[in-house]
Amino acid sequence: MIEIDHVSKSYNKGAVRAVDDLTLTVPPGEIFGFLGPNGAGKTTTIKLIVGILKPDQGTIRIAGLDNQADALRTKAMTAYVPDEPEIYERLKGIEYLNFMGDVYGVSGRDRRERIGYWLEAFELSHAVASPIQTYSHGMRQKIILTAALMVRPRVLVLDEPMVGLDPRSSHLLKEAMREHCAKGGTLFFSTHIMEVAERLCDRLAIIHKGRLAACGTMAELRDQAKDKVSLENIFLELTES
Repeated sequence: MIEIDHVSKSYNKGAVRAVDDLTLTVPPGEIFGFLGPNGAGKTTTIKLIVGILKPDQGTIRIAGLDNQADALRTKAMTAYVPDEPEIYERLKGIEYLNFMGDVYGVSGRDRRERIGYWLEAFELSHAVASPIQTYSHGMRQKIILTAALMVRPRVLVLDEPMVGLDPRSSHLLKEAMREHCAKGGTLFFSTHIMEVAERLCDRLAIIHKGRLAACGTMAELRDQAKDKVSLENIFLELTES
């Protein structure tokens, strides 16, 4: 469902290579974890996948479609939760959700049911009539997640989605991620929480200085590293400078 084919991206007129010849494939039904130190290229890669950035080289395909040549079609099947919940602060929560429902063409009936379910699950019902500028960081994260889950995309791309969430909301999100993939959806997410990645992901990739350091199941990652115990130790070994 997601194909990243020899993709590179540089900043400062080529002085900084954020992503360097990256190739990955994420099939439907898979929870794919994307790990790396700060500055390794995780967020740049995610912005390339969702079409916010354009690669210098290489191609990214969503369901077989080039995400640059078929930008509208690929965006229509993809929902993205950024690492910072920066959204339309002057909108009320419900206005933002209805706006996203309009963008993705979610019917009124489905919209009401799904919004109601996630607002109650995330304990946001009391705040949805208030402007987003009054929300805490955690509440903003929940309203963005509600929008992404409400549209039920084929591809869900999450950048550090659990930052700012309380334990109950994190648990609900993990269950939603599993359900999304059980229904044949594709999920690509970055995280710094090694325990979550180790327990939740079907496969993982570790990126370091823009290049792929390792990719595979936990068993395959253990085979690639000297340390055979925890993902944290494997990560530290593979990202040593």
